[in-house]
Amino acid sequence: MALTGVLRPGHCQLRVLDLEESVDYYTNIFGLVEVARDESGRVYFKCHDERDHHSLVLREADRSGMDFYGFKVLDKATLDKLESDLNAYGVATERIPAGELLETGERVRFRAPTGHVFELYAEKTEIGDGLGYVNPDVIIEDRKGISPIRLDHWQIHGADLDGSRDLFIKVLGFSLVERILGEDGKTDMAVWLTCSAKAHDIAFVRDERNDTLHHASFLLPTWERVLNAADILAKHRCSIDIGPLRHGITRGTTIYSFDPSGNRLETFCGGYDFYPDMKPYSWTQDEIGSAIFYHTRALNERFLTVVT
Repeated sequence: MALTGVLRPGHCQLRVLDLEESVDYYTNIFGLVEVARDESGRVYFKCHDERDHHSLVLREADRSGMDFYGFKVLDKATLDKLESDLNAYGVATERIPAGELLETGERVRFRAPTGHVFELYAEKTEIGDGLGYVNPDVIIEDRKGISPIRLDHWQIHGADLDGSRDLFIKVLGFSLVERILGEDGKTDMAVWLTCSAKAHDIAFVRDERNDTLHHASFLLPTWERVLNAADILAKHRCSIDIGPLRHGITRGTTIYSFDPSGNRLETFCGGYDFYPDMKPYSWTQDEIGSAIFYHTRALNERFLTVVT
């Protein structure tokens, strides 16, 4: 599949309550690589396998949650066109100058109908994965902790799901992959959208709590690594929400946990390939348990209610 517009989730800025405690967690337990700190005190991380400078930025604050979500686009021309398309659709945009995030080019920022702040960017310094580009090795050594492959997707909550869904499909070129329908059999209660051939790059859930984060998800290569993540989280007495198990939606395998600030994280594996000619799957209210947790066919209250 040729990707010509929005390419993938590129970065996000997460609020944490204790910066150094969080740095220790994301370095030694979650297994990311600290790459930089800026003058404002933010700390930048990447996964070992990612090539761009960073995918996660931590900012100390008095409440947890996500400041913004960034998608990388193909090039500057694409960035300009998407900003024009957003404006024509009635969405106000703001240009964030290059360098406001370290090693990152100019960003186009906008607010979705669910209240979340998104940004698009075309340029970020490529620092590589340490394997080199000529006759590369295949094993990245000195990994710590869970050590996911990449930032994969987000699930976020807000009231105007329809508005955000339509914006992402009609303007940004995303495709609807799966949905959970309301009791009327028509209303979307949750949608999973992709800008690539992945099962999803973002999910929106209808919720009166605008601009909230359910989870940020990072990819693991195998089911065995998901089980290993569970072992690591248990060994370090981390707060596990649920898992390891399988989703009905996307068919991915998963474990959910919380960082020291209460932000929910998913380490995720699998999921089917999706192409724009494929029809979306729909799940009805009576099968919502199977949709989310296929093995247990039941949802725990914490998974349904806790957001940051």
